Amino acid sequence: MKFRIAAVAATSLALAACGSADDASTEAEAETVEVAADEAMTPIEEEPVADPAASLEPAETAPSAAEAASVEEAGDSAAATAEAAMDAMGEDPAE
Repeated sequence: MKFRIAAVAATSLALAACGSADDASTEAEAETVEVAADEAMTPIEEEPVADPAASLEPAETAPSAAEAASVEEAGDSAAATAEAAMDAMGEDPAE
């Protein structure tokens, strides 16, 4: 128990020694906070620049035959599972 008290005391003293001598209220003044906000709200004077590496043509997104078969198989499996669940609940599946 005495060791814990000594450890806590040593830790708190070490943390207290790490603090600065500056006045803590300086960081919370409105002027120091508003300066950053004012800088962010200044108007932009630079013109946008076109990116020559940007592609205006859409990339092909058509699935391959293997992907299409996999999606079809997953859909069939989901439909079969839904039908089995409806049968288990004693209801007719909606068609």
